[in-house]
Amino acid sequence: AMADPSSFASPACCLTRHLYLRCRADFGARVLRGTAALTARAEREALRCLVLDTKDVQVFKVTVNGQDAQFAFGEKHSFKGTPLEITFPNELRRGQEAIVEISFESSPQSSALQWFTPEQTSGKKHPFLFSQCQAIHCRAIFPCQDTPAVKLTYYAEISVPKELVALMSANRDGEVPDPEDSAHKVYRFSQNVPIPCYLFALVVGALESRKIGPRTLVWAEKELVDKSAYEFSEAEAMLKTAEDLAGPYVWGQYDLLVLPPSFPYGGMENPCLTFVTPTLLVSITVIKVIAHEISHSWTGNLVTNKTWEHFWLNEGHTVYLERRIGGRLFGEQFRHFQALGGWRELQNTINTLGDKNPVTNLVINLDEVDPDVAYSSVPYEKGFALLFYLEQLLGGPDVFIGFLKAYVQTFAYKSIVTEDWKNFLYSYFKDKVDILDKVDWNSWFHAPGMPPVKPTYDTTLSNACIALSQRWIQAKESDLGSFSSADLKEMSSHQLIEFLALLLLEAPLPLSHVQRMQEVYNFNAINNSEIRFRWLRLCIRSKWEAAIPLALKMATDQGRMKFTRPLFRDLYGFDKSRDLAVKTFLEHRASMHPVTSMLVGKDLKQDQ
Repeated sequence: AMADPSSFASPACCLTRHLYLRCRADFGARVLRGTAALTARAEREALRCLVLDTKDVQVFKVTVNGQDAQFAFGEKHSFKGTPLEITFPNELRRGQEAIVEISFESSPQSSALQWFTPEQTSGKKHPFLFSQCQAIHCRAIFPCQDTPAVKLTYYAEISVPKELVALMSANRDGEVPDPEDSAHKVYRFSQNVPIPCYLFALVVGALESRKIGPRTLVWAEKELVDKSAYEFSEAEAMLKTAEDLAGPYVWGQYDLLVLPPSFPYGGMENPCLTFVTPTLLVSITVIKVIAHEISHSWTGNLVTNKTWEHFWLNEGHTVYLERRIGGRLFGEQFRHFQALGGWRELQNTINTLGDKNPVTNLVINLDEVDPDVAYSSVPYEKGFALLFYLEQLLGGPDVFIGFLKAYVQTFAYKSIVTEDWKNFLYSYFKDKVDILDKVDWNSWFHAPGMPPVKPTYDTTLSNACIALSQRWIQAKESDLGSFSSADLKEMSSHQLIEFLALLLLEAPLPLSHVQRMQEVYNFNAINNSEIRFRWLRLCIRSKWEAAIPLALKMATDQGRMKFTRPLFRDLYGFDKSRDLAVKTFLEHRASMHPVTSMLVGKDLKQDQ
């Protein structure tokens, strides 16, 4: 068995198969406190102990089948946390199960949780809490085998102040008054499909819902719920398309939850309840993100990477499915346009990280590397590029979707590594082995930088973006008068994003050019987050001082790392804004998401 370098657990000795969680959210102390009862099965004879992952979690008592058990913490590791070793009162035979019940309390500084004061919410009246466990933060809530190699079902009872609502990555199973506290009520949840710990999720807040489809509610604070219901109305159509492409949806409910602006990601594919950023409400990429999170219901949540070194198996396939859904909804030229945009995003990432950097490998080595630090667009876009290249090599989209459907069916409910995927590819295309043998697998998987081969892209929709960006790049001062608002008349928002992305791949434009661009296109007036983000980066790179307050505002008004980290990095790289960027970060650090604050701190050389 391949060991997971990001976990202390040994699933080869003992496997946790079910969790029964009972806990209460204490907003005063900013902790979750309760018991986690894990059903553990011995995988070998004469088993005496179980090692679990923890991070900044207190443990008060452990019982095994109701008997007190001894436990001890190992040595603390900088990002992996602290192993918890539990000694069984009696040894277990192979195949024998025991219920290991742990009384625990999370830390107010838990890296998995963000607690909000009422002032930090839209409604300003009630506090709010959400979790983000991917990749290795579930251990910062309760002790668990925090590796994607292990999947378990769960049942949870969560006690929260009765004016609030609790939701989880599970199907809702009713609510009752809390017998121990009349100011609280208990919400119950059941997840009957086995999931890896990183898909455990909890949110507590003054949430309301709107029904937008037969299996979909949208949840948000009152102020955002109607706007959200409108923006996400395509969800059921996308679910049906995804089922057609990948097979039946096995999770029952598909709800969407809009989080506060500090949520660090565009979306998180928590089962039964996708988490999304409110930046989507002013973005045209809403379809892209929802299609992506829906696709994870098959690739990632059903077929899962066994360790984070094989994260591309989750993300490459999910981007592939997301773009197939986009192709169904908007046509094949649009799919190619999105695919080419992804290739440019990969170029951009590799420019930032360096083309010799080992984290730009498709399959990475995470020995002593924090998965949060290694995180980038590489597993998404290099992974997608490999699948897109194979699609073209093996007979086109209709042939390749047959492979993807069979792949999901074969490995559903399992966790796998790249070798398993490749062996299945070879067996599925056994009549095309000669073609597969020509693929430079070693470079695709194990070489840093751009892939060894670039797939073929239909450039119909990209041509306008390329032409306009080239006009700006080649323009002399005397040519600036030739630009006008008419340049954008025929372009979609998607093309505007791509136009700006192309300019960001080049050397910075002269200041006079971006000033003229603002005069004729008035980009400052656009609230669309994807356009605004790229426009402000362009301005800061061209050293336009007037953009500094706008970029700082965008970097701090929301906390989506895709926006916040590059904006802070660019501001740090501009001598006129460096000190202000650091000062602003230090002022906002306490109210930022713990992972965002850690990573921006590293970018700005402020890591404590």
